[in-house]
Amino acid sequence: MARINLLPWREALRKERQQEFYIITGVFVVLTLCIWGAVHFFNTQRIEYQEMRNQFLTTQIEFLDKKIAEIEALEKEKERLKARIEAIEQLQGNRPLIVRLFDEIVTSLPEGLSIVSVTQKGKAITISGVAQSNARVSSFMRKLEASEWLADPQLEVIQAEDAEGQRLSNFTMRFNQVIPGASGEEEDEA
Repeated sequence: MARINLLPWREALRKERQQEFYIITGVFVVLTLCIWGAVHFFNTQRIEYQEMRNQFLTTQIEFLDKKIAEIEALEKEKERLKARIEAIEQLQGNRPLIVRLFDEIVTSLPEGLSIVSVTQKGKAITISGVAQSNARVSSFMRKLEASEWLADPQLEVIQAEDAEGQRLSNFTMRFNQVIPGASGEEEDEA
């Protein structure tokens, strides 16, 4: 039998297998690094995309906040203008009332009575005047009470004075201005 030395062949096989092991390990390490790099790149791209979306949303929110502030300013301006319109409408509606007030006072004024001052606060009216007698003041109060535009005449002060041989009565009277119902206004117009 011939002697065959298998040691070099086994040594070569072992080196070949060891080399294959290192190559396979290296391939797996490179493959693992590639997969890890791909996952990292993918996640980085997703994060950047989400940050871009967040930035877009932040920009849009700031834009809408400005629009909301403009709308709120317009709403305040609208309310201010509505208040002005209501005030103007109220003034326009009350404009004929002062004419009606003086017309009612003049038509209710009896002979021998004169008015010195007229003061109005809201619907309350105060009149100061001079009359030749107390009866004329009473007549004036009755006529004011009969008016549908004036109500609740109340005599506050009446003082009799002698001036140049005549007896005059200084008086102060209060009453309220009333706006009759719509049917009363229609009857006046007819």
